Amino acid sequence: MPSMKDIKELRERTGAGIMDCKKALQETNGDIEAAIEYLREKGIAAAAKKAGRIAAEGKVSVLIDEDRKKGVILEVNSETDFVAKTDNFNTLLDNLSRHLLQSNANSMEDVLAESWFMDDSKDVNTVIKEAIANIGENLNLRRFNRYETDGFLYDYIHMGGKIGVIVDIDGENTEENQLAAKDIAMHVAASAPEYIDRFQVPADVVEREKNIYKEQMLNEGKPEHVIEKIVEGKLDKFYSEICLLEQAFVKDTDKTVAQVLEENGLKVNAFTRFELGEGIERKEENFAEEVMKELGKNK
Repeated sequence: MPSMKDIKELRERTGAGIMDCKKALQETNGDIEAAIEYLREKGIAAAAKKAGRIAAEGKVSVLIDEDRKKGVILEVNSETDFVAKTDNFNTLLDNLSRHLLQSNANSMEDVLAESWFMDDSKDVNTVIKEAIANIGENLNLRRFNRYETDGFLYDYIHMGGKIGVIVDIDGENTEENQLAAKDIAMHVAASAPEYIDRFQVPADVVEREKNIYKEQMLNEGKPEHVIEKIVEGKLDKFYSEICLLEQAFVKDTDKTVAQVLEENGLKVNAFTRFELGEGIERKEENFAEEVMKELGKNK
């Protein structure tokens, strides 16, 4: 019998009904990723959402140096939104940003063990623990990405730190180019691309999508000689949803992001988009009760 936790996650990621999720998990021996593919092949679910719901409080922040050559994006979590608005929390967030900007560490473990940039008698982990004791709530430096570029960096923060974006642009750091870069950063915040272009999409991801589309077509009774063409069309749509350059530009959907960049003589080297709490589940007290009711109705 699939667990309520697995049914809940599968439902959130696919939008399928509880009983469909239960059956999919039974058919796949509880493997959630396989269950997602099962539901998609049956036409019950569209492309799966990213795991988990936005639940954690805190903020996403970006710090870029004056010449826009070095920057860092980070997420710090707190237990409540109230704490995330306090001076103590925001001072910690700012100082962690400044520390990470000058750090050479590449892993969270290394960062936490580093000497604090403002006081080398402490490490970063100790500073966070002191803030926890002072604020009275659990705090967590969850993740970060650091950038150094020959082009220039631009950032965008949405809703006071609910979403943060940093974009590495290959181009001259002019006022005009910064305006274009701002539009690209805002687009990334709004459209949540996963890759720059289709060539970055891992081969196993592409193959999985192709197999799902083929299975869908076979289940619909499509003749095999037309399936390949339909699959290619579906793959193009898939790329246009997850690849930055192929997405319709949010400020002018008649253009792609690639066209906007070309018009401005710019190129995106890399980008990071953090959404506060993504992948961390919020407790939902009534979900177990809801599942049991649904299961009871269908016995």
